[in-house]
Amino acid sequence: MRIGLYPGTFDPITLGHIDIIRRAAVLVDRLVLGVAINRDKGPLFTLEERVEMIEAECVKLSAQTGTEIVAHPFENLLINCAHDVGAQVIVRGLRAVADFEYEFQMVGMNRALDNSVETVFLMADANHQAIASKLVKEIARLDGDVSKFVTPAVREALLAKFA
Repeated sequence: MRIGLYPGTFDPITLGHIDIIRRAAVLVDRLVLGVAINRDKGPLFTLEERVEMIEAECVKLSAQTGTEIVAHPFENLLINCAHDVGAQVIVRGLRAVADFEYEFQMVGMNRALDNSVETVFLMADANHQAIASKLVKEIARLDGDVSKFVTPAVREALLAKFA
């Protein structure tokens, strides 16, 4: 069984994330969405809220692709999370050159820790390249329309947070 790990904070999950999830799901038999706890980032949504949003959004994707998609919170090293879930591949989404520079460093460090886990990069669809959770939260906080960037359910969650 091919197991992939797509890590992120998912604060909140965006259409860009969903695009990468959909495309990664056809490459593996099981896709684990590693939900980073990362207290340093000070997420808007609690871990439980992020996991709940991810699970709700991925039910449909799982049915469409035939791939099991699950959320897995983690707070350890990414490579250790990959070991914990049995992943042979780490999936990362790229939006721009700046993403690549950071990801290039991460791959090097992860390969130094364990070169048996591959990293696969998926380019964000052109329609989703500008989407970043940080910017989505800022738009929502300032009462802007985020419907082009997130699903209706996530939009409602954002509106509730900033009400």
